[in-house]
Amino acid sequence: MKLYNSLTRRKEEFVPLEAGKVKMYACGITVSGEAHVGHAFQAIVYDVFRKFLEKEGYEVTYARNYTDVDDKIIAKSKETGIPADVYAAEMIERTDAVMRRANIGEPTVWLKATENIGNIISFISELIARGHAYAAENGDVYFDVDSFPAYGQLSGRDKEEMLDGVRVENDESKKNPYDFALWKAAKEGEIAWDSPWGKGRPGWHIECSAMNRAAFGEQIDIHGGGRDLIFPHHENEIAQSEALTGKRFAKYWTHNGLIKINGQKMSKSLGNVLLLSDILDRYSDEALKFALLSSNYRGDVNVTDTFFRDAEAHLVHFYTVIDRAERAFPTETGCETAVDDAFNEAMRDDFNTALALSDLFGLFKEAGRLLAENDPRARRIVNQIRKTYSLLGLFRRDAREYLSAYAAEEEVPAEVKAVAEERAEARRSRDWVKSDALRERLKEMGYSVKDTKDGYTLEKLS
Repeated sequence: MKLYNSLTRRKEEFVPLEAGKVKMYACGITVSGEAHVGHAFQAIVYDVFRKFLEKEGYEVTYARNYTDVDDKIIAKSKETGIPADVYAAEMIERTDAVMRRANIGEPTVWLKATENIGNIISFISELIARGHAYAAENGDVYFDVDSFPAYGQLSGRDKEEMLDGVRVENDESKKNPYDFALWKAAKEGEIAWDSPWGKGRPGWHIECSAMNRAAFGEQIDIHGGGRDLIFPHHENEIAQSEALTGKRFAKYWTHNGLIKINGQKMSKSLGNVLLLSDILDRYSDEALKFALLSSNYRGDVNVTDTFFRDAEAHLVHFYTVIDRAERAFPTETGCETAVDDAFNEAMRDDFNTALALSDLFGLFKEAGRLLAENDPRARRIVNQIRKTYSLLGLFRRDAREYLSAYAAEEEVPAEVKAVAEERAEARRSRDWVKSDALRERLKEMGYSVKDTKDGYTLEKLS
């Protein structure tokens, strides 16, 4: 099995620190707002990692965290008038609820920054004792970047680049402008804890290092998160952890891509944040997963206006074949193991869900052909698809139930279907002139047609 390592910038053979066991940590959500599609993407990716590693026979301990105290949460507290700890707890509850609604698996271990204050203070104290951190007169504590020569190994940045795009706070208290905060002295009205340096709260980066050590010890196998965390968050985690222990912190660093909305970066400043709850109000959790996993997890995902709708349309087609096969051969229990073999081969190549999902189109086409011949192998293919692809969160529903819930809301008129079928036949005959003319005819009838690998879909024009 091969895994892309962001640290070495290449695929490597996956060999865990301890044979048969995997320790995996993925940075979770800072609960300053509602969960969005980017949060869901990251959670789905690492849930798939965990499940496939377990399928491969590993004993996986998978930890995720909630950042439940930071500048953004404090700002929301001031904005809403809700105490920061109460606000964070409410947002965690809401996030948990929508993730359950999306049927995203729970980690083995949940971690929260506010439940690890003692571990964080201990970690910082040890860094100071080893000469890697220093306390400023105002009560802040900083990591001394110059004390860790390997700083920049993950991101490839030099010290000048480190300042680019990163907000620098309290420069007058630092030895160097690129040193980063481990502990922040409390400001009036802010949530705070007692520490050897006075009342304050942890910096963002230190929490993950401290929680990892508390959960796993000095080293882990896989550390994951979104690509936007490479710098400064993960770079700083490496510095803190390795400066303290003298050991390689994580053997494999993995990063999923970012979400774009119609080609633009998703961000609050652009007003294009797509909430997970809004997606699930319109589409199934399976459409969410099919859409997001249809590209390589390391690449960015461009969510277009039809992104989830197209995924749902594919699933409706797939479930239609499943329904036909299950009704045609209700007692057939066999499986086509070649389906699973191909899936495993794809997944062993850096969790290539894109390849695994692209195989479905050919599998369902073959199942449809066998159904036309009244061949029970159609049911065996369907059985194996259900068994294998459930790992990705797909094909877990009763087919009739799914089709009833997610088939097209509005029945396409028979005359429109007839024109669409005539156009499909023209395309099969490579009569492009007739095909184009019939496309225009469909527009006149109020419908657009989109060609797919499985045929076509019709959409009513607004």
